[in-house]
Amino acid sequence: MEEKELNMVEHLEELRTRLMITVGSFILFLCLAFFFVKDIYLFFTRNLTEDLIILGPSDVVWIYFTLASVVAIACTIPVLSMQIWLFVKPALKDYERKTALFYIPALFLLFIAGLCFGYFVIYPIVLNFLNELGEGVMTTAYTAERYFKFIINMSLPFAVLFELPVVMMFLTSLGILNPYVMGKIRKYAYFILIVIAVSITPPEFLSDFIVAVPLLLLYEISVSLSKIVYKRKLRKEAQYERENNQMQGT
Repeated sequence: MEEKELNMVEHLEELRTRLMITVGSFILFLCLAFFFVKDIYLFFTRNLTEDLIILGPSDVVWIYFTLASVVAIACTIPVLSMQIWLFVKPALKDYERKTALFYIPALFLLFIAGLCFGYFVIYPIVLNFLNELGEGVMTTAYTAERYFKFIINMSLPFAVLFELPVVMMFLTSLGILNPYVMGKIRKYAYFILIVIAVSITPPEFLSDFIVAVPLLLLYEISVSLSKIVYKRKLRKEAQYERENNQMQGT
């Protein structure tokens, strides 16, 4: 009993260390992002014909902090992935450690790909639709706060959703997820993804379609890749058991 309690304390201590490293990395990246926050701001406002409006001095702080936070989150993802891998590493077999290590750069790249898809594909479609909706009827003036909230709402969800293939593969490699079960609940997953697509796009079929199709394809890709990992895991486990049996037999 005492040994179990000691192991639990050690695990909690290690978990606390991993969390502290991750939080410390986020704070460091946040501080670094503040040095370039004006350049980031100018990048996102480069296509606007008029300057954005702020309603109070504190709006500037909120906007800069939000932009720096998004950059810091993106940069912290590889650190977080490495800390997770190091935490679960002792419980993994040798071949599982090598496989899990592959997911660290993949998580970062897919997060960036999701941001780019949301910003360069979804954001212009939705923005043009909304501008055309009020053209000739209303005078459009953007506040900086609402403009950047709009960009984040159009981009950040896709950055998270694009992580789905790697997350499913990682959980499958750990034995937590079964891809065949994910395939059986496909219709429920489709429903949830379509609801997400409809929720973040204007009430117009083309926009819903453009967003929903990539999300559904992403789910199917995730399930397919997860099946590959699952079959490879079974083969590796069988080989690992055979080698252990041979060593014990000798």
